[in-house]
Amino acid sequence: MRLLTYFVFLVSFAAFSQQNLYEKEIAAFRKIRIDSLQHENGYLNLSGLFWLKEGENTIGADPKNDFVFPTEHSDSFLGTIILNKGVVTFNSNAANQVFSSGQSANKMIIFEDKKALVLSHKSLRWFIIKRGEKYALRLRNLEGEYVRNFKGIDYFSIDSSWRIKAKFVATHGKKLHITDITGRNYLEDSPGELHFTIKGKKFTLEAGGNIDEFFIVFGDLTNKKTTYGGGRFLYASAPDKEGNVILDFNQSLNPPCEFTPFATCPLPTKKNRMNLEITAGEKSKGFLSH
Repeated sequence: MRLLTYFVFLVSFAAFSQQNLYEKEIAAFRKIRIDSLQHENGYLNLSGLFWLKEGENTIGADPKNDFVFPTEHSDSFLGTIILNKGVVTFNSNAANQVFSSGQSANKMIIFEDKKALVLSHKSLRWFIIKRGEKYALRLRNLEGEYVRNFKGIDYFSIDSSWRIKAKFVATHGKKLHITDITGRNYLEDSPGELHFTIKGKKFTLEAGGNIDEFFIVFGDLTNKKTTYGGGRFLYASAPDKEGNVILDFNQSLNPPCEFTPFATCPLPTKKNRMNLEITAGEKSKGFLSH
């Protein structure tokens, strides 16, 4: 009897230790997540999204500019952004006030062949993005309101049962039809699908990203209730030799649109809207109205 009691104790202690280790792993993941949001390249400081027209687009704090920057963080006229058949050039009105990699920016190409340079002025940073066939200037303000007002993220309780084993099924050449929060549509490569079972029900998620790291946009019945209305994000590592992939829904993330109105977040495909509540990962605090 004593031997049996000791064995039960060892099993219970091992389970407790494993759960404790898992909770520390999730805590470390959450810290990295918060640090990334607050980083200079994070989403909290996004302060503007301006769609370029072909030709000249002026920038600065003065209302006469095509794109008006925050008055307290910008000079009146910073220069001109010129879009010419996919190549974007910046001409500065104040070469000593706008910088690229610490050097004064006068006249330079800032976007070509998907390569973008970051320009800076006081607390502002901006660069060019391409969405479909359109080009936009994305503005950051390192002293912006979303940086100042950020109070952390709410979470569901950590529950290791939401760490699900899925089977990867390759779909060579498949394209996902993506719609983003702005209503724009585009195609995205998909390495394959992930098949799994939760509470006896079978589900399939279409993966974006690549075979080394899957990027999944999914929806579930918690959306618009306790989680962001447009779904959440999940990353997963490459499949093992047997084609198994771990989907850890405790690592489900709010999209950038939870934190800033200046992001262009993808929405879940029809197949990725699951008819169940995934009570794991990040909750919505309602930073913005959705």
